[in-house]
Amino acid sequence: MAGKSSGAASVGGAPVAGDSHAGPGVEISAAAPDSRPPAAPHDDSPGPAHGTVHGNGHGSPSGSLFNLKVLGLALGSVGVVFGDIGTSPLYAFQAAMVQAAKDRVTDASILGVVSMALWALLLVVTVKYVLFVMRADNKGEGGVLSLMALAGRALGQRTRLVFVLGVVGAALFYGDSIITPAISVLGAFQGLHDVPGLANVASPKFITFASFFILIGLFLIQSRGTANVARLFGPVMLVWFFTIATLGVVHIADSPKVFLALSPHFAVEFLLRHGIVGLLVLGSVFLTVTGAEALYADMGHFGRWPIQASWLFLVLPALALNYLGQGAYALHALAEARAHGVAFESQDWFFVMCPPVFRLPLVVLAVFASAIASQAVITGAYSLSQQAIQLGLLPRMDVRRTSETQSGQIYIPQINGLLMLGVLALVLVFQNSDNLSDAYGLAVTGTMLVTTILAYIVTRHMWGWSRWMGWALCAPLISLDCVFLFANGLKIATGGWLPLTMGGILFTIIATWVRGTQILTDKTRRDSVPLADLIDMLRARPPHRVPGTAIFLTSDPDVAPVALMHNLKHNKVLHEKNIILTVLTAETPRVPESDRIRIEPVSDDFKKLVISYGFMESPNVPKALGLCRKHGLKFDIMATSFFLGRRSVVPSAQSGMPMWQDKIYIFLMRNAANPTDFFRIPPGRVVELGAQVTV
Repeated sequence: MAGKSSGAASVGGAPVAGDSHAGPGVEISAAAPDSRPPAAPHDDSPGPAHGTVHGNGHGSPSGSLFNLKVLGLALGSVGVVFGDIGTSPLYAFQAAMVQAAKDRVTDASILGVVSMALWALLLVVTVKYVLFVMRADNKGEGGVLSLMALAGRALGQRTRLVFVLGVVGAALFYGDSIITPAISVLGAFQGLHDVPGLANVASPKFITFASFFILIGLFLIQSRGTANVARLFGPVMLVWFFTIATLGVVHIADSPKVFLALSPHFAVEFLLRHGIVGLLVLGSVFLTVTGAEALYADMGHFGRWPIQASWLFLVLPALALNYLGQGAYALHALAEARAHGVAFESQDWFFVMCPPVFRLPLVVLAVFASAIASQAVITGAYSLSQQAIQLGLLPRMDVRRTSETQSGQIYIPQINGLLMLGVLALVLVFQNSDNLSDAYGLAVTGTMLVTTILAYIVTRHMWGWSRWMGWALCAPLISLDCVFLFANGLKIATGGWLPLTMGGILFTIIATWVRGTQILTDKTRRDSVPLADLIDMLRARPPHRVPGTAIFLTSDPDVAPVALMHNLKHNKVLHEKNIILTVLTAETPRVPESDRIRIEPVSDDFKKLVISYGFMESPNVPKALGLCRKHGLKFDIMATSFFLGRRSVVPSAQSGMPMWQDKIYIFLMRNAANPTDFFRIPPGRVVELGAQVTV
């Protein structure tokens, strides 16, 4: 908890104390086009005074498809990466057919729905993500914040446009992380309606209770880590994809003319003939590609080629066959309705394709698959939060490692609790996937549009493509994203408001954190003394010296840390050795050990020490200090005092932000993780000195 602190610094995004200056930041409301968000001011911790440090994140494994390592990674990616998009057949085709039924259902309309689903998979997932966006990796890492950092590096600075795009994409991704578990689990349990003998049991209350049971259990096991459970994800999802492909193949024979849907003619004709209904159907068809962002976001865990191979040779064929099978079954049902002179009724097409005797096992398998899909977005939210903390977009949080060997396996209690509350609230309010489908999609389309725009910046300024080459590829993709965004926007009143509201709240939180941090950083700068000037003053009037080493944490090594100034003012002593320590967050996922530290002698009494981490790493100051011995800087960590500045922030109507934003910022500061724990500093060696400041 942050109590008092002095100075404006940031440690991995958490406000860091006192003296520190986090470097030029991006002001949301003012014209500060260059630079990154400042490190958060809270304690005198060495926050990300974000510098450009070049690390070498782990890249994609290369090699033949038949390489055993690649095959293992491909199997793992099937379980983790494709859970969300892999469970979309549970509700996507059904939701699209419900919209299509607002006009008279014909063979052409069914073929149009299937055609739109297939071409969405081909254009959005295969062309855009698998063949294009996944090339824009940041040292092997993907995701919207990683791409934001890459675009900023390509431009030489993080412009306001790049910053806002990244924050919007991240905020919308959090919205998706809340909706995905709810719609996936509800969609799986709704299959009970089609199980003989269980239709009466599967009431809305029962489905809500069962979904609560599964989801609460899923969130409660997060703290134990998912390494052991994750080993089952690949095999379970492998069974799932073979099952849905088999269901599709069996029913294609019901109406082989469904293969006509492979022609985009039927998709275009449906949109042109059905007007607003066509756009509503397109918005529901977009549910077939939700989860595509996971291909890019999880690239750092598995590498590009294993994910691409899994998609091209397993997931895409299985999904395509299942949608063709659902379409053929719907065509057959329409023909039967005509033959018997009855009205065509929309059904839960996925489950009714399965023979009645196998429907209960299919529901059980679907529940497992939906839990895996939920796990994928929960893990993605942890990863995104860690990046946001390190990049200075969110306050410090308690990031726990759940594996000694896998750096990507983390657990963040605050994020886990907020996600669980959000997901359970959605299940309680919406109660079935049909009601929730209108809310799903808008957040994902927004994130996809942001990704395409940032990828265009990378093609122009990092890959060196000409303007016309960049637009030749990106303009059609941006146009496609805008069409999907407009189609989903038509459903704002019926549920689309939900992700927009969640995204707006998260954007406000991030903007408030960044803006408040900038204000405190600027105030600290105005009141600070340059370190060089302080050293000259100390030479002229030497203070009393005491033995030992003092480490002063700050985000601006050129300015005297507030904790140092308070120590001289109140204790009137200077240690024998004094180290000005700054922690930098790189624009790369990881920094090699050889580039971890940089030592710069300033005088006989002072040295500057810079420790660099990638935005996918968690700082460990004592471990990094152990590397100093190789550079001739030796001291005993247990005989060293760490000085941190802490601030007590009070709101002020005349200073920077509106009063309501001041209160949000102060709340975030008070609930930020303790810098001692965040940097893993021995608590018995920490001295905190504080002051009061207005924001």
